[in-house]
Amino acid sequence: MKYTIDKQEKYSLLRLHEEKMDSSVAPGLKSELITLHAEGVKNIILDLAEVKYTDSSGLSALLVGNRIVQEDGGIFILANLSDHTMKLIKISQLDSVLNILPTVEEAVDAVFMHEIERDLKKTD
Repeated sequence: MKYTIDKQEKYSLLRLHEEKMDSSVAPGLKSELITLHAEGVKNIILDLAEVKYTDSSGLSALLVGNRIVQEDGGIFILANLSDHTMKLIKISQLDSVLNILPTVEEAVDAVFMHEIERDLKKTD
């Protein structure tokens, strides 16, 4: 699996450099998301700009990432989805479960908003 990780203070940006997010990539993606979370990363942005095709095992990896991050009070955001991946997510009715934004920039803004909201809830 080809990918890069950009670790920032408030989030990590994982860019997948694969055309397909299928059974050959999904296990590696799952383990990378779990590793990031285990290292203390609370917020993860997954940039799927290069992914043209996704199957059910790819969706499964996304759901694992979403679950582990949300359990910890963080936010898991998908950015730059292809039409195919977006259609699959909608058909699976996961568009109401997953955080999806058009660009990485918007995803970064959403992470900061999430952090501010979380900090405000702590002070209540």
